[in-house]
Amino acid sequence: MPVATMPPHRHDLKASARSGGLRRVANRVLILVAAAAVGAGLLTAPAHAAPTVDEIEAQIDKKWEQLEPTIEQYNKVRAQLKVNRQKSANLQKKIEPLALQSEMALNRVGDLASRYYISGPSHDIGALLVSAKPDTLTEQLTILDRLATQERKQVEGVLAVRAKYDGEKQKLDALIVTQTKQQNELAAKKKQIDAEIKQLEASMPKTTVKTAACPTINGVFSAAARTAIKTACGKVGKPYVWGATGPNSFDCSGLTQYAYKAAGIYLTHHTGDQWNEGKAVSRADARPGDLVFFFSGLSHVGLYLGNNTMVHAPRAGKPVQVSSINTMPVAGFRRPG
Repeated sequence: MPVATMPPHRHDLKASARSGGLRRVANRVLILVAAAAVGAGLLTAPAHAAPTVDEIEAQIDKKWEQLEPTIEQYNKVRAQLKVNRQKSANLQKKIEPLALQSEMALNRVGDLASRYYISGPSHDIGALLVSAKPDTLTEQLTILDRLATQERKQVEGVLAVRAKYDGEKQKLDALIVTQTKQQNELAAKKKQIDAEIKQLEASMPKTTVKTAACPTINGVFSAAARTAIKTACGKVGKPYVWGATGPNSFDCSGLTQYAYKAAGIYLTHHTGDQWNEGKAVSRADARPGDLVFFFSGLSHVGLYLGNNTMVHAPRAGKPVQVSSINTMPVAGFRRPG
C-alpha cells in the first residue's frame, strides 16, 4: 500500500518555522544573559582615566602659547593708545587758543562790517574829505582799506591753522576709537583664556601643588602641607635676615614657622624645638611639606618639596630659594601637625 508523502515545499516550511523559532529563543536568551551581565557589572562602558598632572600641564602650556601673543598684542595696543590719547590732548590744547583767536578776529571784522552797514562808506569818506588835509587823505583811505584786508587775512590764517589741527585731531580720534575697540577685544580674549587656564589648574589633583617659584609638587596629602608649601614658595627671593619671621625677610626656622602658621599650625622659632614639635619620619617615608633638618646640632631646617629638594632660607647674603637637600648632611625629617 503506498505511503502518503508530504510535498517537498511543506517540508521546507516546517523546517523554516523550526529554525525561526530557535533563533527567537536564542535571541531572548542572549538578551537575558546580557541584562544579567550588566546588572552584575560584567559588561560596563570602558572607563576613561582622569588626565594626569603632566597631561593637564601640557594643556596649560598650550593655553599659554595662545595667551602670551594676546598679552603682548594687548600691551602694544595699550601703549599706542596711551600715546595717541596724549597727542589728541596736546592738539586740543593748541586748538582752543586758535578757536578763541579766530573768534576774536571774526568779531573785529563783524564790527567793521556793521559800522559800514549802519553809517555807509560814503559817510566815512565824506568825513575824511571834510576834515582831512590834502596830504593825509590818501593815507587815511589806504589805512581803512588795509585794516579790512589785514583782518580778513588774519581770520583766514587762523582758520586755516585751526582746520589743520582739527583734521589731525579727527584722524587721531578715529584711530583712538579703533584701538580702544581692539584693546577691549584683546582684554576679553585674555580674560577667556585666563579662565580656561584657571579651570585647568583647578582640575589638578588635590595632592598637587603648583606655584610660580617652586617646581610642581605631587603627593601632598594634607591641606596644611599644601598651604605651607604655597606660603614658603611664595617667599622665594625674600632676603635672609637673622631672627626674622617674615613677611619680608626670614631666617631658616622663621620661614618654616611662617609657612605653617599660615596653615594654622604653630611652631616655635627654633630648629631644636621644631624637631621636637613634629612627628619623626624616615627619609624613605618623607613627604612634601615635611621639615628636613641638617647637621648633628640641628642648626638648619628647610621645607621638604620631594625629589630631594626643599625651599629654605640658606644664610645671610642668600635669599629664600629652592635647592637640593644633598648639599648638607641631613639629620632627619619631621612632620608637623
